[in-house]
Amino acid sequence: MFSVFGTLRKSFTRLALLSLGLLLAACASTGPGGPSINTSRPVPVALLVPGGSPNPGDEVLARSLENAARLAMADLDGATIDLRVYNTAGQADQAAEAARQAVNDGARIILGPVFAEAANAAGVAVAARGINVLAFSNNTAIAGNNVFVLGPTFQNTANRLASYAVSQGKGSFMVVYGEDPAETVGRDAILAAIGRAGGTLAGTASFEVTQEGVINAVRDIATATQESGAQSLFLTSGTSGALPFLAQLLPENGLGPETIQYIGLQRWDIPATALTLPGLQGGWFALPDPDLNNRFKARYEEAYGTPPHPIAGLAYDGIAAIGALVRAGKSDALTRRALTQAAGFAGVNGVFRLLPDGTNERGLAVAQIQDNQVVVIDPAPRSFGGTGF
Repeated sequence: MFSVFGTLRKSFTRLALLSLGLLLAACASTGPGGPSINTSRPVPVALLVPGGSPNPGDEVLARSLENAARLAMADLDGATIDLRVYNTAGQADQAAEAARQAVNDGARIILGPVFAEAANAAGVAVAARGINVLAFSNNTAIAGNNVFVLGPTFQNTANRLASYAVSQGKGSFMVVYGEDPAETVGRDAILAAIGRAGGTLAGTASFEVTQEGVINAVRDIATATQESGAQSLFLTSGTSGALPFLAQLLPENGLGPETIQYIGLQRWDIPATALTLPGLQGGWFALPDPDLNNRFKARYEEAYGTPPHPIAGLAYDGIAAIGALVRAGKSDALTRRALTQAAGFAGVNGVFRLLPDGTNERGLAVAQIQDNQVVVIDPAPRSFGGTGF
């Protein structure tokens, strides 16, 4: 169960963590809000994917992202995009070079890359050229200046779940997190969300992200939660980390789902086997609009004969947003001001909008695990300004 811990750390480092030098480079560079475009002609868009990597998984991801982008292009009405694909091998230096080459080739906006260091490097490389980058990363540390992240963020998810819990009279939270960078970021997002939603922080508890660390900490976590009077237990761990163990041991220590509301910052339906965990029955988590997402998966599989990669929909969303802006026929369609329009965009993951700080806000559904099945108990909003935001 816990052989994944080492892999989890490595994965997060690659997908999310940046060196201080890279962060400073991104923050130090400045550029205009974006280029002008001629909407009477096909608009050149660069797609940066991790093709050319020795990792077979990166090759699969690269193909899936390109396929999803082309599927989105086929759905555009009143806008024509000239998509140009560049391989980064998942490396920061190659991403920077690909971004520079793409702009030299005429790209007016960059979609991708995936990994945070690569996305940051691409943004820095073209910032002075006034080109915006819509990265597939969910790491908010790289967001800002000319870089926007399209991936679902911890803060957005935490906001949705904390707000829903407060509305259901379960707004006193114990926050439980692993002592690693990813889960610490998750913890901070939850704390901010609790304050924003008008909830109450009953306490926090942590554990070392190892099997022994969880075993040693779980009794104290259960005791502290019971003594705090918390109504909800907000967990940062995912199914590939400590969550399965916590879902087993916490109930065994008197903290079962019948005594407190379990809430998960990460998806609890991937893999599907996680739905059978007794400790998660009745628990809440957030996910993109299931109806829209399932339609996309079906269309993708029909077109390409294989299921899409889990983040392939981000490429579709990026093209959908660019197409919607280009369709307006304005020369400033790809500037920062246009990209951050309050009305947002509609994609295969639901409604979303890019925020001025480079992060994003997405309409999410709240789901509950009932009898080993996912049941939506609060639908994803279909527009901004309504319930769910």
